[in-house]
Amino acid sequence: MKTRAAVVDQDATEFEVRTLEVAEPGPGEVHVKFVASGLCHSDLHLVDGVLPGRKPVVAGHEGAGIVESVGPGVTRVAEGDHVVCSFMPSCGVCRYCATGRSSLCDWGANSIDGTFPDGKFRYRGDDGREYGSIAMLGTFSERATVSERSVVKVDDWLPLEVAVLVGCGVPTGWGTATVAGGVHVGDTAVVYGIGGIGINSIQGAAYAGAKFVVAVDPVEFKRETALKLGATHAFATAEEAAEKVNELTWGQGADQALVTVGVVDEKVVQQAFDIVGKGGTVVVTGLGAPEDLTVHVSGAVLTKYEKTIKGSMFGTLNPRYDIVKLLRLYDAGRLKLDELATRHYRLDEINQGYADLRAGEIIRGVILHDR
Repeated sequence: MKTRAAVVDQDATEFEVRTLEVAEPGPGEVHVKFVASGLCHSDLHLVDGVLPGRKPVVAGHEGAGIVESVGPGVTRVAEGDHVVCSFMPSCGVCRYCATGRSSLCDWGANSIDGTFPDGKFRYRGDDGREYGSIAMLGTFSERATVSERSVVKVDDWLPLEVAVLVGCGVPTGWGTATVAGGVHVGDTAVVYGIGGIGINSIQGAAYAGAKFVVAVDPVEFKRETALKLGATHAFATAEEAAEKVNELTWGQGADQALVTVGVVDEKVVQQAFDIVGKGGTVVVTGLGAPEDLTVHVSGAVLTKYEKTIKGSMFGTLNPRYDIVKLLRLYDAGRLKLDELATRHYRLDEINQGYADLRAGEIIRGVILHDR
């Protein structure tokens, strides 16, 4: 079956929409017709060269749609089901899934490289070249063949153009605060970078009962949005935030510092480390180039004040459980999702969408495939 998809080729400086052939679903696979795809900053790393990986590749790792057909042995979903794709698969049987750490599922080892565990690909161009699928998904496409381990059935009354956001940004941000960060009632949490992940760290920290939720972002629009979605304070610089946190906590420092900037560097990690007090936790969720050493802090301070620095994938959540849970929180009016999608685009407008993201004009952009 043919599909139009946004791809990143060798030496590309932007996304290019091409017509590709999609493989029929094999054993344990499903064919999905996407209704919506989310514009996440991580896919921009492919264009910017921050993340390595095979090219050409179909980009996109947030997608929501309807199952059109299933391959042999599929049990988790059926034709006609509404699904949200998770950029982290969940096999349910590896060491990490079996011990409640599905965000580290072994089956996701090839997700950045764009290949499937069998070493094969699910997209092919007219020139005979095989195309990878970022996160084993490739959701910047009208259709895709993916593993049933990468899709989660969701309630069919929920709008898919909203549900798409819980494939990555929402759970990653929410879990960064509530699970990885361990925000508790009365805590002070600081969030660096108010994009698609950071804004949901704000929501998560507020939901968990933090007394103060401090947003740090140079873009005024993002600071204003943070204040509407749960932040108690918002600052353009880390220095301003540090001064206010010192005042709010009577010099004790923050309990959590959540690093959700688009590209992590040494400076922001140091700022996060400095702003937390004794026993404080720094969670690094944003990505940087794998070869860059971005964590350089005083070991003496780390030990003396029992601070913690930790990483988090998918907010340290369980895709199969938490995607459904978050959508039901939305359905109950307890989680804001409609307010996150600042603008909608057609697939052919993908480069404009990412230009808007770079310019700080949107929190989240969403591609509507039938628009």
